[in-house]
Amino acid sequence: MILVTGGAGYIGSHIVVELANAGYDFLVFDNFSNSSPTSIERVSKLTGCGVKWIQGDVRSHSDLNRVFSEYSITAVLHLAGLKIVSESIEKPLEYYDNNVRGSLCLLEVMGAHGVKRIVFSSSAAVYGESASMPITENAATGNTSSPYGASKYIVEQRLQELCHSDPQWSAFALRYFNPVGAHPTGLIGEENLASATNIFPSVIRVAQGLSEYFEVYGNDYHTPDGTGIRDYIHVVDLARGHIDAISAMTQRKGFHAFNLGTGRGYSVLEVLQAFEKHIQQTIPYRFLPRRDSDISESYAASDLAEETLGWKANFDLVDMVQDVWQWTTNTTTKT
Repeated sequence: MILVTGGAGYIGSHIVVELANAGYDFLVFDNFSNSSPTSIERVSKLTGCGVKWIQGDVRSHSDLNRVFSEYSITAVLHLAGLKIVSESIEKPLEYYDNNVRGSLCLLEVMGAHGVKRIVFSSSAAVYGESASMPITENAATGNTSSPYGASKYIVEQRLQELCHSDPQWSAFALRYFNPVGAHPTGLIGEENLASATNIFPSVIRVAQGLSEYFEVYGNDYHTPDGTGIRDYIHVVDLARGHIDAISAMTQRKGFHAFNLGTGRGYSVLEVLQAFEKHIQQTIPYRFLPRRDSDISESYAASDLAEETLGWKANFDLVDMVQDVWQWTTNTTTKT
């Protein structure tokens, strides 16, 4: 059985769908601090099967021991982490507590129960401002620009040390590049769009008339249109990468890191224009100064994931915009 920590969240719920589609037996473990049981209900409806879940916290040894004692867990997909970069700057201790202490607690309990396979939800934030593009897994890590990125880097370091100390461990760190979009059915997506601070929800709020302007932080970067460039990856592509990782790690021990991205960067204004084209509506925006944690450009080289995991991104920016807009429309209609 696969344990999915944070399995009721935005990315976790999409992973659970793919696990069900692939025929895996799995259990969702979530404290619902950034999600709700409603997400699990939607996944059950989408997959046509009941989803087993337990409420608990990765920082609690007792919660975790109960799960590992009652269920035959063989591997863990670890997604239980706080993820908002700007919030991490305001609340660094909360991010280290949840993301680092929670991960260490999970690893301790896993080891005690003889479960030594983990896929870790990492981030391209571990690279910081990279000297060259596209970013490969050999690029320098650790020069992070936020406590969020630092927390991911710290956990990766502990995983490497653990695998070095005990060769029976298998740990895959999947470095995400800006997950966006929603399931193509429109049945599941990011539930907290109203409060999310990343680019897609911010554009949507303006398109819906909930905000007056879309705020673009910085127009003086060394990029074609002066705005920051990022590699956006469809959440379903990202979810499928975890399924490929679970399959591949049965044959690989030790620590391995993989970029999950499309290999194509889009500027902030390109994303804005993609939304305008899809919804056929002008979205007003204004430029603001750069934020301290922002970098000018970041996009992935995902060749290693393709060669080792057999994974490749299939969705493009048009798909990402279309699917998140459908999810948004469905959610608005229901409420």
